[in-house]
Amino acid sequence: METDKNQPLEKLFYTIGEVAEMFEVNTSLIRYWEQEFSILKPKKNKKGNRLFTPKDIDNLKLIFHLVKERGMTLKGAQLKLKDNKVGTVDNFELVKILQDIRAELVSIKEGMD
Repeated sequence: METDKNQPLEKLFYTIGEVAEMFEVNTSLIRYWEQEFSILKPKKNKKGNRLFTPKDIDNLKLIFHLVKERGMTLKGAQLKLKDNKVGTVDNFELVKILQDIRAELVSIKEGMD
């Protein structure tokens, strides 16, 4: 799935609506994940609106990958992040690099046809 979540981050803070749009999910899911995963710690302004940093977005990408793309349960994803976050992040980044390489190879093949 190629969505805005794969684009480089340019802003210092993102609203929950922007984040939900990036991941093509409801804002309620983002709020729920915030409660379930201690690595998500968005700032809140005086009105109480959540402001997500690029680090929060990176953590959401990891959670999204584990839960939505790999089909893990929330408990399973929580344990994986607790037990081996560095290894999980490394594996996630490797998968993304391989997906990018595959997409490039497919593009080259289509150009040759």
